[in-house]
Amino acid sequence: MDNRKHAITPFGWEIKRKLVEIQIDQKTFCETYQIPPSRLSNLIHGTRKANRYRKQVSSLLGITDELNKPLIKHNIF
Repeated sequence: MDNRKHAITPFGWEIKRKLVEIQIDQKTFCETYQIPPSRLSNLIHGTRKANRYRKQVSSLLGITDELNKPLIKHNIF
């Protein structure tokens, strides 16, 4: 088994920054909002999309999530 840790994504750093701002740790945040700790970890490290929880965490923490924004299609012709 590979024991290397995954890097934290920009979205993950934003989650961590917001949690520090509101002075709550990841475990308490997960328990309070019924978010599985493994899913929060997936979001922080980008190892899984976890769209349902991504939207919930974004909303709860007031984070703009670039991955869930609708794509703007431009007509080239």
